[in-house]
Amino acid sequence: MNWCILISIAVAIIAAILGYLIGKLSSKNIKKDEIVLLKNKIAKLESSLRNCKESKSVLETDLKLAKSNIAPSIFEEQTPFNIDEVKKIFGKKIKENDLKIVEGIGPKIEELFHNFSIDTWKLLSEASVEKCQEVLKSGGDRYRAHKPNTWPKQAKLAYEGKWQELKDWQDNLDGGK
Repeated sequence: MNWCILISIAVAIIAAILGYLIGKLSSKNIKKDEIVLLKNKIAKLESSLRNCKESKSVLETDLKLAKSNIAPSIFEEQTPFNIDEVKKIFGKKIKENDLKIVEGIGPKIEELFHNFSIDTWKLLSEASVEKCQEVLKSGGDRYRAHKPNTWPKQAKLAYEGKWQELKDWQDNLDGGK
């Protein structure tokens, strides 16, 4: 009977060792498969990164071309706002991007433009006269009398920092007309 117990114990030990070895070997295969999958993902991501860098390079070249040949004025920087110069020319303190500097625009009309997200001299300078009229119409009949024909041009002079030119022009205007 002792032999039966010894044989059973020996079989159990051998089964345990075989189970352990089989488990180790199969986990190595799984890890190898995972490593292969991860390496493939890395290769795809690296390829995607190279494509993005190439696209970026192409876009940068296109942008340089656009800046130099197509429409350089679009990319011009704004002249820095000099509050002292403006105060000297206009005789009053004016805040940067204050639309009321435009002859014919008061606080209520400025508010209408802000409702249309036109809140800088640059944006007003880029607006068409028709867009300005649309903004005025949004305020109702009381704004019908206003003529915004010169407003974008005045805003452009302000945006470009041409204060004396703007002041001289406004001295000859009648309510922005």
